Amino acid sequence: MTERIRCGWSEKDDLYRKYHDEEWGKPVYDDETLFEFLILESFQAGLSWHTILKKRYNFKKAFDNFDFQKIAEYSNEKILELMADSGIIRNKLKILATINNAQRFQEVQKEFGTFSKYIWGFVDGKPLIHHPQTLQDVPATTEISDALAKDLKKRGFKFLGSTVVYAHMQATGMVNDHLVDCSFKNK
Repeated sequence: MTERIRCGWSEKDDLYRKYHDEEWGKPVYDDETLFEFLILESFQAGLSWHTILKKRYNFKKAFDNFDFQKIAEYSNEKILELMADSGIIRNKLKILATINNAQRFQEVQKEFGTFSKYIWGFVDGKPLIHHPQTLQDVPATTEISDALAKDLKKRGFKFLGSTVVYAHMQATGMVNDHLVDCSFKNK
């Protein structure tokens, strides 16, 4: 059996390896998963992705399986419940941003039919395949993530700057930044 080579960042532990092997860089077109990653990426701002992955199940439970319709209607009571939940990142601004973003998400759906159609429109509906040799070759932002972040901000989304948006694009396969020698480059 040949040894699998992974992008270096994913070798931290089994959680990272599983995420790298099964999710990262694979195109996602369903609105529910796109929204899940919007929530997780916005909470990741200023923190490590590993921290978020470790708490992913807790986020899913706390945020009603990432149901954007329910989240858009959260009450002050629910906000207090989330603020008391030690299983998630208890940042009130990020919690409020998640509720706001669920509402904006629905507005985009009404305008474009699906959020997927909107967001994938920034890459003409197909993944951008990059060929980074090293981790240093992978950008933190691009012109496309800048434009997308700017458009999201114009639409009222919060905690989704260009760096967070680029991470979202990587997570949902809008860009494929697996290193050229990675066994998962074309999976």
